[in-house]
Amino acid sequence: MCKALNISRSGYYKYQDVVTKVDSYNDIVVRIFDDNQKVYGTWGIKHLLAKQGICISRRIARIMHQNGLVSVYTVKKYKVHKTTVNKANIENKVNREFDERMPKEVIVSDLTYVRVNNQWNYICVIIDLYNREIVGYSCGKYKDAKLVKQAFLSIKGNLFEYDIFHTDRGNEFDNHLIDNVLETFGIDRSLSRKGNP
Repeated sequence: MCKALNISRSGYYKYQDVVTKVDSYNDIVVRIFDDNQKVYGTWGIKHLLAKQGICISRRIARIMHQNGLVSVYTVKKYKVHKTTVNKANIENKVNREFDERMPKEVIVSDLTYVRVNNQWNYICVIIDLYNREIVGYSCGKYKDAKLVKQAFLSIKGNLFEYDIFHTDRGNEFDNHLIDNVLETFGIDRSLSRKGNP
């Protein structure tokens, strides 16, 4: 075979050693990826291999690509969507004094995103500053005033007992729906300064 292909026997055996090493690296990379809950990317796998005395780097990315291995942390990142700021001329009554509040004196709220079934969803939480208890919350696909209103409606008890509703200047809080809820229950509004979540 070597004569027919015009290659030396030593060259053939050297090639076989390289192929065997590549196959074993392939198995090692796949095993490390699976053993670590598919969390590690090329960087993490490289460091684990280095601890075992195996020094490969660029080949790891190639092996991962060939086997369709993608870290769960790099699959789909949340994209921050720039929105305009709530410029309402509302006083900052809380003024970052979040401690030593009376029960139902100040409730605060914010929204964040969570991943559910590979899709981004939002959660709005309303917290009583007195004991940091979550008094209301809502979840949904859209970051809007309806989500905030649903969180208000989930609050158990009498909404007339709450004094101040404090938030950042997100647009989801600058809406007639929220204004109507606050006016209906006689809750004062407080907004933090721009840039203060």
